[in-house]
Amino acid sequence: MGAAEVIAFEEVRARKQWDALRQQLHARFDQWLDGLEEQLQESEPTLATVTETVWDLRQVLTSSLTETIITHVHQGEHTRQQSRCRQCARLLNARGPVRRTVETLVGLVRLARPYFYCPACHVGFYPLDEVLALSPGRIQLDVQQAAAKLVTEVPYDEAQRLFGDLTGVGLGSERMHTATNQVAAGLTVLDVTPTRDELARRIAAVAAGRFRRPILVLGIDGAYVPTRPASAQGRRPGQARQRARRARWRGQWREAKGFRFYLLAGDRIVHLLSWHQVQTEEQLGAALKQLKDAGVIPEDKVRLCVVSDGAEWIWKHVQALFPTAHQVLDYYHCAQYIHHIATAHYGTSLQGLEWVEATMTRLYLGKVSAVLGGLRRMQPTSDEAAQAITNGWAYLNEHRGRTHYRQLRCGGYPLGSGGIESSNKFICHVRLKRSGAWWYEVNSNQMLALRCAKYNGTLAQVFARYQQRLQKA
Repeated sequence: MGAAEVIAFEEVRARKQWDALRQQLHARFDQWLDGLEEQLQESEPTLATVTETVWDLRQVLTSSLTETIITHVHQGEHTRQQSRCRQCARLLNARGPVRRTVETLVGLVRLARPYFYCPACHVGFYPLDEVLALSPGRIQLDVQQAAAKLVTEVPYDEAQRLFGDLTGVGLGSERMHTATNQVAAGLTVLDVTPTRDELARRIAAVAAGRFRRPILVLGIDGAYVPTRPASAQGRRPGQARQRARRARWRGQWREAKGFRFYLLAGDRIVHLLSWHQVQTEEQLGAALKQLKDAGVIPEDKVRLCVVSDGAEWIWKHVQALFPTAHQVLDYYHCAQYIHHIATAHYGTSLQGLEWVEATMTRLYLGKVSAVLGGLRRMQPTSDEAAQAITNGWAYLNEHRGRTHYRQLRCGGYPLGSGGIESSNKFICHVRLKRSGAWWYEVNSNQMLALRCAKYNGTLAQVFARYQQRLQKA
């Protein structure tokens, strides 16, 4: 005789509840099919006709199914008659129900929930809103996330059109602008930085099968972006229906200073993190110090190398925060100085080209002393040539400890700052340098923070932080 199977009462009750929900969902689906039947009047519709009709009616189905699931799962909150005040713990009776419509990616979701108000504390609340973690206002978090992802790539007007075509949700460009700024408000470098464990995982993947530790490169540079003054905000004085006048404010190109950490893996680079902001050099140094103090960068697992041009403020922060890192002066910035000297001294003659090739070869071989000696022995042909030679000698002499290019190449270290230059392009230039675009500083920094989060792989982390802020508020 076989053993009888014992089924727990909780399983039976859960099964009955799920069967009841399935019946309700089937009823909603049958209603949607009735609407679909009315729309498909043709006896032999084409594929395009069917897909267009289903696409137009999809949110009617998904929103109704969502409402049914919420009503069934949170039935206790819908019928709640009493609740205690969050501050004084007084027992309160329900008022309402109060109706609310929220907009999500699956369509409009209509809710009817009880309202509780404490006359002593002057505080009102909706328990169902807290259980569902609803965002303030009509637009919910999933719509805001999708909008923020889109506007980090394309201008707001184009994002509005694409968003409506792709999701079926009508969201104005102003609302997309507001939602994006709210998501990005107050972001710091640590908010858009992957966790230490994630960075360690990426480093371990590059280090697998290698005898030496992988090279971690820190590139620091700036990119100019178009900004407008704060005085340009607000509407200009004047009568309505009057011909538009040229803006009285004048734009300014400001430097978005930033840095990038990336790994060298053969012929490719593996991005770890970037941070770009319209900021001062002190603020950039403070951001680097935050990463240093937080211990996000596992310096013991890599060979750290810093590549940059000859800007004094850059090396000041590098020396203070990463004194043991290999410091590399960008080889191609040196080439600019050498070419400038050749043009000023030799003009466009063949002799000047030969001198440039010989001088750059000496630098490439790490013979910076020979280059400096050669510059000292040059007899300038003009005042311009004398000034160019003086500037070039001072530049190379100041950074001669960062020009051991032969030893650096033997160690596998890079000689150029192409990694940070490309970061400037795909983070700053692609989005901010649009035709006719002039950014307020706060808006440009928020957009840059979101773009850094996207390429750092931490957008989900940023949205989770934003949701926590909303719940606390």
